[in-house]
Amino acid sequence: MLHSFADGRLFGARWGDGPTSVLALHGWRRSHLDYVGLFGADGLGDGRSAVAVDLPGFGAAPPPPEPWGTAEYAKLLVPLLEELAPDGGLTVLGHSFGGRVALHLPGLAPRRVGRLVLTGVPLLPRQEAPARPDAGFRLVRRLHRMGLVGDARMERARRSHGSADYRAAEGVMRQVFVRTIAERYAPLLASLDGPVDLVWGACDDEVPVSVASEAAGLIPSASLTVLPGVGHLTVVEAPDAFRSLLLAQSGSGSSASPATGSSAGPA
Repeated sequence: MLHSFADGRLFGARWGDGPTSVLALHGWRRSHLDYVGLFGADGLGDGRSAVAVDLPGFGAAPPPPEPWGTAEYAKLLVPLLEELAPDGGLTVLGHSFGGRVALHLPGLAPRRVGRLVLTGVPLLPRQEAPARPDAGFRLVRRLHRMGLVGDARMERARRSHGSADYRAAEGVMRQVFVRTIAERYAPLLASLDGPVDLVWGACDDEVPVSVASEAAGLIPSASLTVLPGVGHLTVVEAPDAFRSLLLAQSGSGSSASPATGSSAGPA
C-alpha cells in the first residue's frame, strides 16, 4: 500500500508503526518494492518503522521536471528527513543510484542523518578504461554533428551501442542518466564525518568490491562488509544480512570503526 510523504511530494511504503529509524532509497530502474523482503510487515522488528520511497522517474513517481543530478534528488528528500526524523539519528540506506543520492544528505540535513549504509554504489570510477565506441558508431555520431545524419538514425545508433540502462531510459530520464554517470564523488566522500557502512556483494560485477575498498580509504569513518555469493542487487538477495546490520547498529549505538578491509559476512 502506497503512502504519501512530505505533503504529497513523495510516495512509498512504511513498515512498522513506531518512530522511523531507516529511510531506504532504491537503485536505477528499481522502486521501493526492493525493500519488502528486508522490512516485512514490522520494519526491523524492534518497535521502530522503516520507510522507502520511489524517487522521481521510478515506481509510482513521475519524472523530474528537468534533467536532475543526484544533488537535486537529495534536495527533494530534505522535507522528508525533517518529517521522519525531527530529533535526528536517521539511518539512510542507499542502493546504487539511491546511494548516490544519499551521499548528499548529510551535508543538506546534518541534524537529521545519523548514519549512511551504502551498497552497490558507484562511488568512484572503475580503474579500467571505458570501452571506446566502435568505428561505426563514431562515424554516425560525427555525421549527425555535421547535420548529415538525422536524429532518428542517431537514436538507432545510440540504442544499439548504449548500455541497457541507457536504452531503457526515455525522455528526461535519459538525460538524468547521462548526467548521473558523469558525476564524481571523491570530495563528498572525504567530507562525510558520520559513520558510513559500505555493504557489498562479493559477486557484484556492476560495481565491484574494489570500488568500495578504494572509497573506504577516503571516508573518515567507514566500515566495509562483503557478502559472499551476493551480486549487485544486495538488498534483494541478502535482506537478512542487512536486517542484522541495521539491528546491530541500533543495539550498540556506536560508530563504525574506520576500515578499508573486508569481512566475509554481515557486520
